[in-house]
Amino acid sequence: MLNKLISPMASEPGFQASRPQRQEAEAAVALLLRWAGDNPHREGLRDTPARVVRAFEDWFSGYEEDPAGFLTRTFEEVEGYDDIIVLRGISFESHCEHHLAPIIGQAHVGYLPSSRVVGISKLARVVEAHARRLQVQEKMTAQIAQCIQTVLQPRGVGVVIEASHHCMSTRGVHKTGVKMITSTMLGAFRSGSDTRREFLSAIRHG
Repeated sequence: MLNKLISPMASEPGFQASRPQRQEAEAAVALLLRWAGDNPHREGLRDTPARVVRAFEDWFSGYEEDPAGFLTRTFEEVEGYDDIIVLRGISFESHCEHHLAPIIGQAHVGYLPSSRVVGISKLARVVEAHARRLQVQEKMTAQIAQCIQTVLQPRGVGVVIEASHHCMSTRGVHKTGVKMITSTMLGAFRSGSDTRREFLSAIRHG
């Protein structure tokens, strides 16, 4: 029945779904509670559907944001600075698109400016906007790097993400304490071993 309600086009880039009404979303949560074996009308669960829908609005607020928009305001007055800029330890919470389980981790972002730089908080906002969507870590890493490269046009971009996946620690193989590390290197970060080494050293030992 669910397949009849969701278009097969929903997985394609640029898909724009007609948003269900809040009551429909809450009814769907109540149905899942019943499927799990509990009574959504008992006192402890009576307000759970509404709480879950509000939580979804927070967890997946990235769908309402344009990550590239955060990078449009840049600065030229940097006294000729043209070396690597690194923002490390950007904490984020995302959710696995396969199981809706949390992905908790940190992103490290670096770029080699050509002539303009962007406020460092904007790099964190780019990470946040991509994280607050249904994700797989590999895709998220590439999306962040490509966004910075496209908008800022720097000489190079590096993004490294390390995260714990609750779809692995709370179900399936039940392995805790495991972190997945992914990286995307563009431009000088890919072609120049010295630049890449400097970036990796900064995020590991800075």
